[in-house]
Amino acid sequence: MHSASPSLPWLAPGDAFPPLSRAWGPLDPAPGLLAGGGALDVETLRDAYSHGIFPWFSDGQPILWWSPDPRMVLRVADFRLHRSLRKTLQKFIADPTCEVRFDTAFSRVIQACATSVRPGQSGTWIVPPMVRAYVNLHAAGLAHSIETWINGELAGGLYCVAIGQAVFGESMFTRRPDASKIALSALTAFCRRQKIAMVDCQQNTGHLASLGAREISRIEFSDQVRRSVDLPPPIWQFEPVYWRELLAGPTDAT
Repeated sequence: MHSASPSLPWLAPGDAFPPLSRAWGPLDPAPGLLAGGGALDVETLRDAYSHGIFPWFSDGQPILWWSPDPRMVLRVADFRLHRSLRKTLQKFIADPTCEVRFDTAFSRVIQACATSVRPGQSGTWIVPPMVRAYVNLHAAGLAHSIETWINGELAGGLYCVAIGQAVFGESMFTRRPDASKIALSALTAFCRRQKIAMVDCQQNTGHLASLGAREISRIEFSDQVRRSVDLPPPIWQFEPVYWRELLAGPTDAT
């Protein structure tokens, strides 16, 4: 006999989040689901991310809040610079028509992520209320876009949430081969220079694992977030010199 699923806490706007230990477990219908309801205003999102919680829901669903265990993260020291990616970056860096920019086209980046078609997915979780929420978070200085530009065109990129020195990767898109990988490489290079140790990846995917991401426990993750959110935030600006330290590291043989 299967036990009944635990009840899901339902939040009114402004309510505090329940303890992370209340999140549904591996035998429940939606492991990692913590609560429903609430709001997507800047302060609620700041509070959520400061505790390792993020919103994730599809069109027609209520706001759903998640705190999975384990949690997929990329420790920037573990970033795998594959031989093919190193060659791509070297070519990109040497081309004067190519550059990485931060925060010059946030709305375009999140809209592109929302409309990207991914294998095995029939829709997107970046629904219009989420787009508006993260645009507002960007205006508050708590969300950033990392953009790959080629010949004056936005070729790919990603966006992330950043509170203090805690960085939470959200979504990426590409219109040219490897453009999203270039953006992720730039974020990694930036974090290394700023002494930011970890980027949250939320969900386990083969693509992220191939680049060095791995799972850690929710307790370990939340402890690191708690230590990082109160640290002074970096200046979100990319300098080409940041590539040097990334390329100085070892090349993955694959």
